Amino acid sequence: MVNRLQFYIDGAWIDPVVKKSTPVVNPATEEAMYEIALGSKADVDKAVAAAKRAFVTYSQTSREERVALLEKIVAIYKGRMKEIGAAVSDEMGAPLPMAERLQAGAGLGHIASTLEILKNYRFEEPVGTAVVVREPVGVVGMITPWNWPLNQIACKVAPALAAGCTMILKPSEFTPTSALIFAEILHEAGVPKGVFNLINGLGPEVGAAMSEHPDIDMISFTGSTRAGIDVAKRAAPTVKRVSQELGGKSPNVILEGADLTKAVAGGVMHMFNNSGQSCNAPSRMIVPLSKMKEVAAIAKGVAEKTKAGDPRAEGTTIGPVVNRVQWDKIQALINKGIQEGATLVAGGPGLPDGVNKGFYVRPTIFADVTSEMTIAREEIFGPVLTILGAKDEEDAVRIANDTPYGLAGYVSGDTVESARRVGRRIRAGNVNLQGVPNERTAPFGGYKQSGNGREWGKFGLEEYLEVKAVAGFNAA
Repeated sequence: MVNRLQFYIDGAWIDPVVKKSTPVVNPATEEAMYEIALGSKADVDKAVAAAKRAFVTYSQTSREERVALLEKIVAIYKGRMKEIGAAVSDEMGAPLPMAERLQAGAGLGHIASTLEILKNYRFEEPVGTAVVVREPVGVVGMITPWNWPLNQIACKVAPALAAGCTMILKPSEFTPTSALIFAEILHEAGVPKGVFNLINGLGPEVGAAMSEHPDIDMISFTGSTRAGIDVAKRAAPTVKRVSQELGGKSPNVILEGADLTKAVAGGVMHMFNNSGQSCNAPSRMIVPLSKMKEVAAIAKGVAEKTKAGDPRAEGTTIGPVVNRVQWDKIQALINKGIQEGATLVAGGPGLPDGVNKGFYVRPTIFADVTSEMTIAREEIFGPVLTILGAKDEEDAVRIANDTPYGLAGYVSGDTVESARRVGRRIRAGNVNLQGVPNERTAPFGGYKQSGNGREWGKFGLEEYLEVKAVAGFNAA
């Protein structure tokens, strides 16, 4: 039975300092499932003190000890995949098969890839008479979102453990159960007490206390750009390291000569995946102006085959969005698109046909969108695709880069070479060519207002390491 009314601090489940709770609502039914405890600054102080004590010894553990620890975590995690998937599905609405395979699977994948990186990573290297040593940064505060909960928890916790850091995790209050299961996995694997701590709570209380805490050496935050700015401001007086993965409005450039059916259908399905609740979703499809009608017809066909429904029902493509606030925001932006003159190709405002409760959004496509329209500029975070027309390749690149964000970009061309040419010019941290998915060992992160720092693979490990130069170490 998952313990939702306590926190995991210093290797044990303990009561909050002040008893306070909030309901967790199932977005498919709009009904409260259970209560979770909410933390305060006093709970953060407890967790930080435990992490600071544990850092003294855990930072000195050997590579071999940390490899053995991650191997145990992987083995135990595998046994709880279905349980994790069910929790994610119930709490944020992902279809159950997708939640088990992709949501739970993403967490396992990051732990496993970090384990392989750790086995061969060079923590020391000679530079002339000096040696350059990479050491753990210290106590890390981690704030993670609800949209890909285990993906974001694992791609922070695994490299921090591998680096020798200790940590305090504040998962999203909308998806607490998968994080609590993760804490149970780490406890069973024998993570030393104080190394990993978990506090549920709200951003303005627990998140703010973590960002400001003088004994936290680094904050790793994933969430909205607005919240990321607040975290950075609160962290500034203590000059702690801040690593952030924030919002996105990623372009999907389809060039003249590309296989239109494949590129458009693939782009629409990718956009609708996870109900459009992915920071790197290809939300702006940029196509040759002359092909707008053809593209819209292909996209409409995909939208009409996309079924928004019960996450546990057979044949469901996408589930609900996470909560009422998100649903209202998405509805307002769909209405804004109509008001500003975009062509509604599929979907639109309101609930899907045959649905009378739950935070479901109709799979929606707008064509004839211009870069000035609100739906082309704001992150919608729902199953809403905007299609923009470009006069030529140069215009497509200009439109692609006309955004304050820079998390991801996608390019499909008639050849890999044409896709490479445009991909090199997109100002984003991740660019996918010809429909090829991300490599888990390659870095993930953004330019501009999509954040700073990188996660995944070797680059993710290095976020949690300080660099020390020791001159004379190699002197004769």
